[in-house]
Amino acid sequence: MRLIEIYKSIQGESSFAGLPCIFVRLAGCNLRCRWCDSEYTFKGGYPRSVEEVEVEVETLRPVTLVEFTGGEPLLQERELISLMHSLLRKNYTLMIETSGERPLAALPEAVHKIVDVKCPGSGEAGSFHLPNIETLTARDEVKFVISDRADYEFARQFICEHRLDARAGGLLLSPAFLKVPSRERSSENCMLDPRSLVEWMLADGLNARLSLQIHKYVWEPAAKGV
Repeated sequence: MRLIEIYKSIQGESSFAGLPCIFVRLAGCNLRCRWCDSEYTFKGGYPRSVEEVEVEVETLRPVTLVEFTGGEPLLQERELISLMHSLLRKNYTLMIETSGERPLAALPEAVHKIVDVKCPGSGEAGSFHLPNIETLTARDEVKFVISDRADYEFARQFICEHRLDARAGGLLLSPAFLKVPSRERSSENCMLDPRSLVEWMLADGLNARLSLQIHKYVWEPAAKGV
């Protein structure tokens, strides 16, 4: 496997937000979202075997919630799935944050999938692998990063068209962050004012969760390894 970092922090997003979590960040991504805050994952990293990664995760107990992220972790699908099966046997709770561009059908059923659908503002709209919708279960969540009203309209239409509220366990709408934020731990670093997004959601009665990246309010927004 090719890794960027493994560290322990709190989960910043999804219905697991606020819980202690081990992050396994893998190298490489085949998308180039305009607002990406993890461009340092595109290249480089360091090699580790599946067994070495498992040992490093074990050193971070008693935390047992693990998220695989990137980059795009499913670019290393074969090794990743092997690691997932091994950790599941040891009673870890596993999550994966994925762009939605790679097929999800091979993932173990017990893994909680946080699946992005890229909106127009990302520059990667249309990259979502539509058959992934059929893999969604009540343990999974679908995420839209919103940078403006057009992104919101796209997300609302996609949710309704594919009846995502009946397929997934949760829908997440997250204001995009500036690529080069200030050191201030505030919503001033959001490309879209969260209040505007909330007002749109309430006006439409959209059954989704406002998802703020709370780690960017606990630490400086550009901090890594947190």
